[in-house]
Amino acid sequence: MLFEKLIQANDNINEMYMKERKGYTIALLGNPNVGKSTVFNELTGMNQHTGNWPGKTVELARGHYTHKYRQNQMIDLPGTYSLLAHSSEEEVTRNYVCFEACDVCLVICDATVLERNLNLVLQTMEITDHVVLVLNLMDEAKKKNITIDTDKLQKLLNVRVVGMSARNHEGFEELKEAIEEVGEQRSENKAAVVHYMDDLEQAIVSITEVMKTRRLDRRFTALKLLDPEVDNTLFYEDIENREDVVAEVEKQIRILKEKDLYERFEDIVVHALHQRAREISEECIIFNNASYQQRDMRIDHIVTSKGWGLVWMVVLLSVIFWITISGANVPSDMLSGMFEDLQAWLHQLFASWSMNPAITSFIVDGVVKTCGWVISVMLPPMAIFFPMFTLLEDFGYLPRIAFNLDGFFQKACTCGKQALTMCMGFGCNAVGVSGARIIDSPRERLIAIITNTFVPCNGRFPTLISIITMFFAGVAAAPWNGLFSTLLLTGVIVFGVFLTFLTSRFLSKTLLKGVPSSFTLELPPYRRPQFGKVIVRSIFDRTLFVLGRAVSVAIPAGAIIWLLANIQIQDISVLQHISMFLDPFAHLMGLDGVILLAFILGFPANEIVVPIMIMAYLANGSMTDISDLAVLKELFVSNGWTWVTAICTLMFSLVHFPCATTLLTIRKETQSWKWTAVSFLLPTILGILLCMLINLLAHLFLLI
Repeated sequence: MLFEKLIQANDNINEMYMKERKGYTIALLGNPNVGKSTVFNELTGMNQHTGNWPGKTVELARGHYTHKYRQNQMIDLPGTYSLLAHSSEEEVTRNYVCFEACDVCLVICDATVLERNLNLVLQTMEITDHVVLVLNLMDEAKKKNITIDTDKLQKLLNVRVVGMSARNHEGFEELKEAIEEVGEQRSENKAAVVHYMDDLEQAIVSITEVMKTRRLDRRFTALKLLDPEVDNTLFYEDIENREDVVAEVEKQIRILKEKDLYERFEDIVVHALHQRAREISEECIIFNNASYQQRDMRIDHIVTSKGWGLVWMVVLLSVIFWITISGANVPSDMLSGMFEDLQAWLHQLFASWSMNPAITSFIVDGVVKTCGWVISVMLPPMAIFFPMFTLLEDFGYLPRIAFNLDGFFQKACTCGKQALTMCMGFGCNAVGVSGARIIDSPRERLIAIITNTFVPCNGRFPTLISIITMFFAGVAAAPWNGLFSTLLLTGVIVFGVFLTFLTSRFLSKTLLKGVPSSFTLELPPYRRPQFGKVIVRSIFDRTLFVLGRAVSVAIPAGAIIWLLANIQIQDISVLQHISMFLDPFAHLMGLDGVILLAFILGFPANEIVVPIMIMAYLANGSMTDISDLAVLKELFVSNGWTWVTAICTLMFSLVHFPCATTLLTIRKETQSWKWTAVSFLLPTILGILLCMLINLLAHLFLLI
């Protein structure tokens, strides 16, 4: 009893102490691919959440951790190469460091390319002296025989320097102590700054002499007021004697213009930053093996070459699709069997309750069967594709894809970053739409969002694969059939990519006129992927998230489809009435009314298109799974399918309106019903025209 009281008393004392010790607000900055998120996740664990910066489509992750009875809040700012505020990420990061209550700035750097990362470090130091320089990936630097004199680096910069390896969980205790040390310091000793050319330095000094700021560093503020590319409204709000400063700034700008320096302002600043970074690197970094980058260069010589870069991309894409297709069959069958058992059990359960058979069928054959089909078809391919996609990202190959396709997107008057969002769309178009946030230009972001549906998501793969196998590769088991199906599927996808370029060009010349913007793309070093974290992250962050959305729209879809199939008018179901109504127009597209209706009813989830076709052809009141492709082909052929029907169905599956989940995501990202409507109508109209053209050519040349 006494022991318990002592523990309780100790807990009470600790709680009181924690209340007295105010926690620090810590900002995490860093270039992309330096391990910033790894540091954040390791420190905060599950104590984190994400949200958009007010008025921006840039996400901020927030979390907290406790150290020495102090609960510190951490802000994971967007990855950025500089604070010159040319993009949304740069603007958000700079404004947070400048204007938010930030006690400590952690600048995460890649120890293997420190000189490149020092640019951001120096810019941060111009804003605040509460900086901790974190040299991550020290283990990789050691492997590459790179030696960094951290003591000399700390002395030159006059900031706390911590070496660590976040992936290996090394250096976190030292980092926590450094945060505590820097957070407690209240000295006014400014860290080392960059010296610009004499004329610019004179202008900065002249402005600082008359300036009175409330909290911002005067030198940094003067520099931003002189920058012609910066919206200086926020900086002027921090100045007490605004009129005097405005007059002095205008005077110094006139002097710089007379010396032809004002137009070259940014070049001067960037040159000075790079020069200082180079000087520091030469003093602190020793490359014991000058050829440490040769491996990466040899790989890049192949995968980014003009001749072979695209070839290897297509080959890799084919391999991923083959693994996804082959690996998803068994778990899909298992899940399908589990849901069949669940449906049988529910039928027995509801029968024991003497429930109305119509209500039982509505729940089991409508809602449950639809959800089961969506889950069994979607989950296995996503559980394979998303981890593989994330592994490529972790390995460092995805930026190479953007590099290879940048020229094509530039010709389409868009940004090379669209290649990354397009790749995300292979897993799920909704994820690709959300991924368009990485594109800075609003015009180019809209183009990426609208055209993302031209690459098939995993929900359309089963339809594409089934049709290719039945009508072109052959349903008989043969060693080469799987390979041939994969090659044909890859060809269809390449055509979808071509349509992406074409429609992007069309939008750039019509609705979204503009000139393609340039972007900075760093090719990160190749790294061994973290398989465990990749699998967990891809399953929880992508697979289950997308699956949840799909199921949420599949539930009402299943109910509606069941009602259409079971409500009869003149002994014919409403489903058949609608298909007969659509039949004349569908025949112009090389389809029939059942196929067109299946795509319309498949709007909530593309996975249920084929089951709806089967249900309509068999005139059943519920969706039916025919796993034997030979039997399925026989059913389709007996209902008038030809190879032209197969091609048109294949084409319309590739090019038609986005699913409900994707459209909801488009509405959320664009905040516009207009662009949501364009995203719906553009692929739909193009798909209809392509199908009509194929059907017309087939009839003109008497191919059918």
